[in-house]
Amino acid sequence: MEITYKQITPDTPSLIDLFNHSDYFPIKEKHDTKRIAKMFEKANLVISAWHNETLVGISRSLTDFCYCCYLSDLAVRDDYKRKGIGKKLVELTKEKAGDQCKLILQSSPGAMEFYTSIGMDRIDSAFIIQREI
Repeated sequence: MEITYKQITPDTPSLIDLFNHSDYFPIKEKHDTKRIAKMFEKANLVISAWHNETLVGISRSLTDFCYCCYLSDLAVRDDYKRKGIGKKLVELTKEKAGDQCKLILQSSPGAMEFYTSIGMDRIDSAFIIQREI
């Protein structure tokens, strides 16, 4: 199976289909297509993974390309997991952000083991103000 990686933002229906077929959905309101579209429109580093015409993975980040890169969303279609796609998306994100950038993310509880397994260090020096919606 050949997976193709592209630095493009897929259309919103493809993104929602991917999220619906993964264990990750970035927002509570799954039918808020305008918000999903805006999230990806405003991101400045998006890498997508494709199997033929099917979107099978996505990495969405915000970065200055010289100091830090916040990897906000990482999702892989359930039936494509354990094939190295998530790891490759993280690697490509770091590569595109550049050597001067540190890569930062907030993990969902179920993904903690994945991030340590691909060599990321866990930190405890972060803070958050949760969104209201």
